[in-house]
Amino acid sequence: MFKKLEGVDLVPEYKHEKANLYALDAPNLLNKYYVVTSASTRRLLNSPEVVGFENYDCMVNPTKVVLDYFNKQGLIEQANILTILRGGLNYPLEESCFRVGIPVNDMSFLSCERVFEGELITGLDIKYKKLSIINKGTLIIGDIIATGDTLVKCLKYVVKEYRSQGAALRNIVFFTVGGNMGITVLENLTEELREYWPEFEGFYCVYHEGIFSTYKEKGVTGVNLPFVDFYWKDGVLAPEYRERTLSDDDALFEKCTIYDGGARRYEIPEHYKEVLEYWEGLDAIADQVDFAAFTDEKFGYPAPNSYEEWLENTHYKRLDELQTMALYEQELAYRENNKKRTLKEITTRRIAEFKAAVGPFVSENDK
Repeated sequence: MFKKLEGVDLVPEYKHEKANLYALDAPNLLNKYYVVTSASTRRLLNSPEVVGFENYDCMVNPTKVVLDYFNKQGLIEQANILTILRGGLNYPLEESCFRVGIPVNDMSFLSCERVFEGELITGLDIKYKKLSIINKGTLIIGDIIATGDTLVKCLKYVVKEYRSQGAALRNIVFFTVGGNMGITVLENLTEELREYWPEFEGFYCVYHEGIFSTYKEKGVTGVNLPFVDFYWKDGVLAPEYRERTLSDDDALFEKCTIYDGGARRYEIPEHYKEVLEYWEGLDAIADQVDFAAFTDEKFGYPAPNSYEEWLENTHYKRLDELQTMALYEQELAYRENNKKRTLKEITTRRIAEFKAAVGPFVSENDK
């Protein structure tokens, strides 16, 4: 189980006109963890109205920037892309490799699906597989991490196949919109892989916009899904993402930063249904919800707190003080403004906005 990130700092790693890359300074971790931020993914994570191909397109610029940076650092010599169906198709890995000149030796696919007994999920099963083996190469993956169960299942299968052919991996580059439980998952996997391959470098894990957290319970409102929905508690967010979210009156209260990656691109009516179910469910109980407590929950800590405490909570101690002080003051102003409005105002507005934006993508029969 994930243990709270303590004593770690977010530090600038690489600056580019299309994306900024931060590293997590955490000397006790085996792997390298990064947060990449760009205007397009900030919009994507704050706006469930972004659907279809645009969902994929929003990730192109930051993915290119990071892969180009890693390539110039000598981390990738020969690459194999592993796509975990379906959400993994949202990550533009092949296109990004092509645009920055990384030769992709082969493409691999795995379909890891839930096994049901009635309505109960009893496990995971790999239904479709096409796996190529490239000895001492880099495996590049993009997928969502919530609990990490799917990733573990797929990577253990890959490792078994590599070992059966006497091959090894040099390293794994992993892109995700995901939660902090992924760190525990990847740390455990690295320990295991180094038992087989002592020279395995580990994971270079890149989070889009932030390392989030998943709800462990249904939350203050009772409508959030445990181990599915993301929020900020015990997370590490790109400062640009924090600023963008708090510049929008309502983005902090979205159900989840991603919803289901597959539905959002490939089954838009299902995505439409899930988002509206959240907002309409919240609307029905809005007058009974403690709005201040809901706000504290979304931030992941109560208010008020001092600037020094805030720096500890956000892991921003090594960022520019002018930037962090501005963010701190922005948060105080946001919280103060929330005292002047109600949750009912937000739910009413978001339901109308979402219906207007996504409705054209959905047929009347699907609504």
